[in-house]
Amino acid sequence: MTATPPEATTATPAPARRGLRGVLLAVIAVGLVVLGGGLAVVLGIGREDATPSADSVDAGFSRDMARHHLQGVEMANLALMRSTDPDVRRLAFDIAETQNNQVGRMHGWLSLWGLPPTGGEPMAWMSSGEHAGHDMHAGHDMHAGGLMPGMATEEELAELRGLTGTEFDVQFLRLMIRHHQGGFGMADYAADHAAVHAVRTLARTIAETQTAEVTTMERMLTDRGGTPLPPP
Repeated sequence: MTATPPEATTATPAPARRGLRGVLLAVIAVGLVVLGGGLAVVLGIGREDATPSADSVDAGFSRDMARHHLQGVEMANLALMRSTDPDVRRLAFDIAETQNNQVGRMHGWLSLWGLPPTGGEPMAWMSSGEHAGHDMHAGHDMHAGGLMPGMATEEELAELRGLTGTEFDVQFLRLMIRHHQGGFGMADYAADHAAVHAVRTLARTIAETQTAEVTTMERMLTDRGGTPLPPP
């Protein structure tokens, strides 16, 4: 059952929410170290899975998709704080909760593999090793400023923070649609090329879920008089 977001009039203040999330992430991080191999079962990693290298598809996807997701969570949390539209708030709540959970899994894998959650050239894993030159599309190229496809710029985020009412809802939906579209390429590639079964499964789930959410958000955007941004 999907949890129901709090009503707009009782939304938790952003600073408190961020503080709580920071504490939870710290607890998770400590738990990963303490539980070690036992956590592998919870995270879906089997004994038969070889430990991926730092430049593998599995590690690169886990690092980059976690980073991509975290911006999505940031925008979703902003919508929970600023929007008064029940449908937008419900969507934002689902995105925030789902992607936070997935970030925890990906960071957990990296911890179990003895790899840092950041580092490396973003998206280099999509053009390395035996897969070099295959399944690559122009949409996978890094944007100016080192942003992965679909990610909002600091200027766009600043603009979003300054909006209210329907203008906020429309711009949130536009940015989140593009954000989902940008993440699809990474998820689709990892679903085909990752070595670890759990990573392939999560990548396929992300690709399928975000495709469905884009359809929903495009309908919501039209209903509110908005038009999508150019795809990444």
